[in-house]
Amino acid sequence: MQPRLVLRFIKTADAPLLKRIITLYRAHGWWDASDKPALLGRIIKGSHCFVLAEKDGKMVGMGRAISDGASDAYIQDVAVLKSERGAGTGSAIMKALQRRLKADGIKWLGLIAQDGSSPFYARLGFRELKRAKPMLSKGSHV
Repeated sequence: MQPRLVLRFIKTADAPLLKRIITLYRAHGWWDASDKPALLGRIIKGSHCFVLAEKDGKMVGMGRAISDGASDAYIQDVAVLKSERGAGTGSAIMKALQRRLKADGIKWLGLIAQDGSSPFYARLGFRELKRAKPMLSKGSHV
């Protein structure tokens, strides 16, 4: 029997859960050795929504959205373990975020796709903005 994917939204996380989530961030190169778990606690709390994906109690993916809570939102930090890619986990995370945002009245939804991930997001209904270019302030890092 195939393990069942369980998605759950969180607003806070205790120390053991933070550690498990940081493992996902590190696996994607999004967590610096100098970053502290308290930072992740603030990220979770400050997000409009933060979803975790688990199979048999193992953390296999996550995603979150930031928003003004009224009209616009950006999806960020969608991550799935390499061993789980192609199994529908990323799509399930994205669909859960989209449902939640729609239920919360969010009408405009955007994201910045990392290199090579555009086809994944296109299959989920996202398209490239032809007259827009993502930009970062000086000193920011990806």
